[in-house]
Amino acid sequence: MNVYAIDGITPVVDPTAFVHPTAVLIGDVIVGPRCYVGPAACLRGDFGRLVLKEGANLQDTCVMHGFPGTDTVVEEDGHIGHGAVLHGCTIKRNALVGMNAVVMDGAVVGESAIVAAMAFVKAKAEIPARTLVAGSPAKVIRELSDTDVAWKSAGTRQYQDLAVRSLTTMEKVEPLTAVEPDRKRLQIDADEVIPLYKVKEQEQAK
Repeated sequence: MNVYAIDGITPVVDPTAFVHPTAVLIGDVIVGPRCYVGPAACLRGDFGRLVLKEGANLQDTCVMHGFPGTDTVVEEDGHIGHGAVLHGCTIKRNALVGMNAVVMDGAVVGESAIVAAMAFVKAKAEIPARTLVAGSPAKVIRELSDTDVAWKSAGTRQYQDLAVRSLTTMEKVEPLTAVEPDRKRLQIDADEVIPLYKVKEQEQAK
């Protein structure tokens, strides 16, 4: 992995966490147990402290940064979707920040809340627990149901499993030149990880 000390401060990565070799960690970065950090993620702890707590994931091309003297924190089981930007904010336990969303300085995303893809959470915003927010600036759309929270938690468990799979089976290889006959598929429970709209469709069909 690409890990750099600055001003004598070196990133910390728990041995049970997976950090992709193309991710970049600089300075005051703390990656806790069972975390997953995806390809091309950038954690720039050259001003403030960046913390991923146990079981959190930070997916591909995400950026974490903050102003001097601040902490940018993703609490336990936090889930940060592809391309999201976190700057000087706090993502509470079991919350989800959707793809390409931006969460600004001093904002707090409440426990088990969901920030929709492409949303902009303005500075010092307080996102209530167990709510869905969307838009620019992000506004509460509705409260989350038990089904919504269960769906989010299932997705996070898959990323915790992915950290283990990546640590134990990922290796750099040369590509094949042709598709093999009877090419294997990934052995993942396709019923557990489905888009939320499909979960809603299944509920309505009952």
